[in-house]
Amino acid sequence: MWVEFKRVKGLKAANMWKKLYEGEGLPIRLLTERIEYLGDEFADYKICVPRSREHVAEEIERKV
Repeated sequence: MWVEFKRVKGLKAANMWKKLYEGEGLPIRLLTERIEYLGDEFADYKICVPRSREHVAEEIERKV
């Protein structure tokens, strides 16, 4: 099960966080509120992580 970990504004910011987390071995899914906004540069994005790995995401964020 995937859970929302963080919200960011814009595709560039979402991809930046995705690269950071995935670089540490944590799988990430990027979602928008509405599917038709997927790929929209200015949409709000949810960064989702596996429920069992939320603590890993928190630890990665503390390092930054």
